[in-house]
Amino acid sequence: MTHYQLFINGAFVDGAGSEVYEVRSPATGELVGTTPVPTTADVDAAVAAANAAQREWGRRTVWERAAICVRIADEIDKRVDELARLTVLEQGKPLAEAVTDIHESAMLMRFQAEDATRLHGDTMPSLYPNKRMFTTYRPVGTWGIVTPWNFPFHSVAEFVGPGLAMGNALVVKPPANTPLSVLKAMEAFAAAGLPDGLVSVLPGDGTVGEALVSHRGIDAIGFIGSSATAERILSTAGLKRSIMECSGNGPVVVLADADVEAAARAAVYGASFLAGQVCCATERVIVHQDVHDEFVDAVLRAAEAVVLGDPFDPATTMGPLNNEGVAAKMDRHVADARARGAKVLLGGGRRPGMPTDLYYEFTVIDQVPVDSLVSREESFGPVVPIITGVDDDDLLRIANDDELGLQGAVFTKDMGKAFRFVEEMAVGQVIVNDSTCFWDANMPFGGAGGRRTGWGRMGSKLTLQAMSDVRTGVFSL
Repeated sequence: MTHYQLFINGAFVDGAGSEVYEVRSPATGELVGTTPVPTTADVDAAVAAANAAQREWGRRTVWERAAICVRIADEIDKRVDELARLTVLEQGKPLAEAVTDIHESAMLMRFQAEDATRLHGDTMPSLYPNKRMFTTYRPVGTWGIVTPWNFPFHSVAEFVGPGLAMGNALVVKPPANTPLSVLKAMEAFAAAGLPDGLVSVLPGDGTVGEALVSHRGIDAIGFIGSSATAERILSTAGLKRSIMECSGNGPVVVLADADVEAAARAAVYGASFLAGQVCCATERVIVHQDVHDEFVDAVLRAAEAVVLGDPFDPATTMGPLNNEGVAAKMDRHVADARARGAKVLLGGGRRPGMPTDLYYEFTVIDQVPVDSLVSREESFGPVVPIITGVDDDDLLRIANDDELGLQGAVFTKDMGKAFRFVEEMAVGQVIVNDSTCFWDANMPFGGAGGRRTGWGRMGSKLTLQAMSDVRTGVFSL
């Protein structure tokens, strides 16, 4: 067990308070680390350092900023094994998934740094012959970043890479239960020569988050997490600029002409990857009645490959859930589905005899009513809920009958039908013939408008644009 300090203004410090958080392994229950509980004085210190550092950082050329971001990525790559091990200890995901997380985090920072050097402004013709107009991208200032526990450092990298490249400073609040890999990663930022104050890390709960997002020295908010938490943040932050990536209820639509085996494998992967604790996980599978029976059989066969166990065991493909809140939600959703007449074909509960009570069996539920909790809410657990539709219109209607709209998938061999679902499914991204968990570091990722899934995009030049201001210059000749 190690005590990890806060990271403020380029230094590891214990902060102004005397209380500590305990970080326990969801896989074993063991205490793996402690961190200080940040106080409002610590938030003040981090924000003041960020504001001071950002002024000089914003004056540097984008080439200088990008070069340091690339050096940070190089330093992260040197520490993959250590950071991945910490991720497993605090989060519970299999080691192979954690290694991928860290590698992709470094890759993200490189991509954003390189893209920032190619983010060009525009020139516009004026109504007046003696005027010349042009735009440039300028930093917003200091961002308050609130990140989730499912991808501890990866979620931070999604904001820090583009934020730094565009000339901003960032004060990051990871959750109190998964802060260790983020704090450890700050050694890479320091080794790369990042100026003090540009990135500070204050792990904590909602109290710390509220102090951060309401702070007068914070110019903008970046958030990844639940829709309910996002609404609380927005009620506190007011008119500050924001990027909000929120809950999903990933519909997987299987048309009558689909490759059923491929659809089943994708659904199982999307529900077992990180034990379903992903905002774009398989949450609802909406299957055409003509292929329902074939699909159910294929899902049960594919589920045989899911191995629940010790996340450090190479044979394990699915680790425990991260916390009791998620496990309790799974309990409620399964019980509600049963009460409404759904059939639990596989799993449906916590596995006994494991080191903690967070190991949840991979679960398949058939004949799921559309008004059940497992259909209406984001389960965030290892479950494949199967809903049946009578035709394409019915499948699309069920997919869109939801208040969340992050990422969905459709399986079909018909290009015209695929395009219809891409255009009409109310989600930010439609994946054709692959899992809802498909992700690409260069892909814009975010929710559909009009849904409780937030706004803005993570990934691609759209994040760079969102983390900057468009400045217009008008010259008189």
